[in-house]
Amino acid sequence: MKEFKDKVALVTGAASGIGFALADRFASVGMKVVLADVEATALAAAEQTLKKKGAPVLAVRTDVSKAVEVQKLADEAYAKFGAVHVLCNNAGVGMGGISWELPLEDWEWVLGVNLWGVIHGIRTFVPRMLADGTEGHIINTASVAGLISSPYMSVYQATKHAVVTMTESLKMELELTGAQISASVLCPGFVATRISDSERNRPPGGPTAETPRQLAQQEMIREMARQQVAAGLKPSEVAEMVLEAVRDDRFYIVTHPRFKKLIRLRMENILEGRTPRFEPP
Repeated sequence: MKEFKDKVALVTGAASGIGFALADRFASVGMKVVLADVEATALAAAEQTLKKKGAPVLAVRTDVSKAVEVQKLADEAYAKFGAVHVLCNNAGVGMGGISWELPLEDWEWVLGVNLWGVIHGIRTFVPRMLADGTEGHIINTASVAGLISSPYMSVYQATKHAVVTMTESLKMELELTGAQISASVLCPGFVATRISDSERNRPPGGPTAETPRQLAQQEMIREMARQQVAAGLKPSEVAEMVLEAVRDDRFYIVTHPRFKKLIRLRMENILEGRTPRFEPP
């Protein structure tokens, strides 16, 4: 896409972090924006911030893990603006722990938001975007964690690896069917967001750990993540990379070049049949 003015961008997870930065950047080039987020108070604040800047905005509280709510989001977006040209399936949550110790509720929550949220976004919006017959772009937010593997992050990485390969397939399918819609996968490293505090939006359904040791371990993982995230890129820098990728029709958006050595190592391990070992970034 080269022209953005008066087009429509829809962003999930738009109340904060990368999502809000994306919405803000798209609004700055003259786009109308639809904000979706499960956190109602933060969503209202984001809506007011963009409205004060003069952007046409629609905010819809949405739990992307639920197909019916994503369908409602689409209905409201089309009723308000008549189209969606840029779709950012961005909503995501983080959770760490030992694979076999994570409660089922945590697996279901993270898979529901990070993976099913993207599935619902694709199934709900792509048919409508194709029917419009206009130029468009889909950005699915994965993570550099979708390109490498590390201990204590199995549930998060499972979802992000899935989003990467789903988006690769989506890109091929759009090209093979002659669609005017393209796609990109966003694979950020550490970005200064609140993902380490995702549990603020965790639905009720039991504890996130079953023993004091597990609770202590999860808090240790969260604190380590908080420190690295706090020192990460500004969300606005990531949003700029995304806008450039849409303009240039670039598929992989890897925000931190330093992780490429680990991506290369993983690929070489696969090709050479080597056992994976943890390598700090």
